[in-house]
Amino acid sequence: MRIWKSLVLAALMSGVAGLATAEEVVLNAVHFTPTQNGYAQSFLKFVQKVNEKGKGVVQINVRGGPEVVPPIQQGAALKSGLIDVIDTPAGQFLELVPEGEVFSASTKTPWEVRENGGWDFISGIFEKKANAHLLAHVDAGSGFNIFTIDEPKLNDEGSIDWSSLKIRSSPLYRDFLESLGATVIVQAPGDVYTSLERGVVNANAYTVFGYSSFGWDKFTKYR
Repeated sequence: MRIWKSLVLAALMSGVAGLATAEEVVLNAVHFTPTQNGYAQSFLKFVQKVNEKGKGVVQINVRGGPEVVPPIQQGAALKSGLIDVIDTPAGQFLELVPEGEVFSASTKTPWEVRENGGWDFISGIFEKKANAHLLAHVDAGSGFNIFTIDEPKLNDEGSIDWSSLKIRSSPLYRDFLESLGATVIVQAPGDVYTSLERGVVNANAYTVFGYSSFGWDKFTKYR
């Protein structure tokens, strides 16, 4: 089964509704990774296009990344109206919208999900539970990987000995990794470098896309 890593861009319904007014609307936005990361760069390209085409109607003001609002708090900030637009994985929304996890398990491409009605269906759930409207599905298909500091140990059957791994993970992967027998530590990306450096974790669950921009590849040599 092909697993699509989903990155969902969400905007408050109140902000979107405001576009109908005659005055130019400015939406405040944050992204979940540091600016130099590939995910943030994709988002900034999107913002640039919106601002070019939306002059006089709508502009997106990017306030920054996790240094402005920690990733795990961005969903709540969006729901409350503190922030109008966020660039974040659906996995960061699990406490508010657990249904968002279907994006990561989907075997369909983003455009197929739009065509078959799945996108509108999930967006409706986000509207009800998180006061949010899904705008775009970007950087899909970047995959799921587990990077380790040392070569993984194998059991007598020749499979990975998951009990030897302390894996940094996002909330999205926690249950899956624990079911394999691994020890899971949920951390925001900004905390992972220090955890790898100090040996708090010996593995990291993340996508290939944007991995090296965090400097994690200095420690993890196996995938």
